[in-house]
Amino acid sequence: MRIKDNIEKVPGGLMVVPLMLGATLNTIDQLQLPFIVEFLRILGAPELENGNYEFLRIGGFTQDLFKDGAMVLIALFLFCAGSQMNLKIGRKALKIGSILLVSKYFSGLAVGLLFGYFFDPMDGLLGLSMVAIIAGMTNGNGGMYAALTSQYGRRSDVGGVAVLSLNDGPFLTMISLGIIGQSFPFISFIAVLLPIAIGMILGNLDEKMRAFLKPGEILPVPFFAFALGAGMDLTLFFNPEVVGAGVALGLMTTIVTGFAGMFAFWIFRERSYIAPWAEASAAGNATATPAAIASAAAVSGGAGAMLQADVEMYEALAPMATAQISLAVIVTAILCPVAVILMDRYQRKRGIDGRLEDDEVEK
Repeated sequence: MRIKDNIEKVPGGLMVVPLMLGATLNTIDQLQLPFIVEFLRILGAPELENGNYEFLRIGGFTQDLFKDGAMVLIALFLFCAGSQMNLKIGRKALKIGSILLVSKYFSGLAVGLLFGYFFDPMDGLLGLSMVAIIAGMTNGNGGMYAALTSQYGRRSDVGGVAVLSLNDGPFLTMISLGIIGQSFPFISFIAVLLPIAIGMILGNLDEKMRAFLKPGEILPVPFFAFALGAGMDLTLFFNPEVVGAGVALGLMTTIVTGFAGMFAFWIFRERSYIAPWAEASAAGNATATPAAIASAAAVSGGAGAMLQADVEMYEALAPMATAQISLAVIVTAILCPVAVILMDRYQRKRGIDGRLEDDEVEK
């Protein structure tokens, strides 16, 4: 059976499909269908405090991995992703990556701040929150960027992914929330970023260690996606707020961050605009950010730096934001390649080959 090939036919499939499976099983659990409850009783499944019997709460390794393991798996993912952040990159690649990182971050932050000014920051227009907007718009799909730039862009464009990997995970979103006055004490940043930092140090000290940890960029994704889904109700994905917000977030990510990157390239006199549009996506990694922010908020609450009401607010918005970002990932996975292809055709009509470096053009 070609299970993996079929899953990958779905945009962001390694994240989206397990997420939906987890949500489906959790929804069945919450329905407490009599024949399923009786089956679990016969098997000797434990009765929960509320009197329910659930597939995903039978204890042991099963519950640890598929129901309660999201945060540990996300931490493992961040550790491995950090190990791939190569500090030894070329000057041109550093320039390209830095321009894209800054333009994508500040354009996403600007949209988030404007949204928070005109609407409720936690449950505004279409049910969007600032967390969902900033997490979705500032975090690009590195795999898609590498694939698109390797086909349509320059070597330096491809190399820029080393810098862009810095936007993996919740770091930029936490900084953004700090900017708008949310109280995350320094220990919260350390708690979230330490796995990334340790991974980065190991990966840059030892190439073999980097190669050893590289599979960890992908392997934990379907597992933490399933565990995140196991905390959601499937009906959430049929909520008009989730569908409308997910599509809107996807459109904003591609259009706003694409044009922002293109404008930044124009300022710095870059000939080709393939890279900005290749980065105009939302990453599957971003689905883990709302849960990470909720975890950081819990640390802040425990330290007395955040009101318990605010902690509960972040915890409550995490499932909705995760679902919205998941849909945005699918939308941008469709729009982003189309935008790159259209830009490539536009440039070629004007005699610009996006695959050539500046020195190659001069020759």
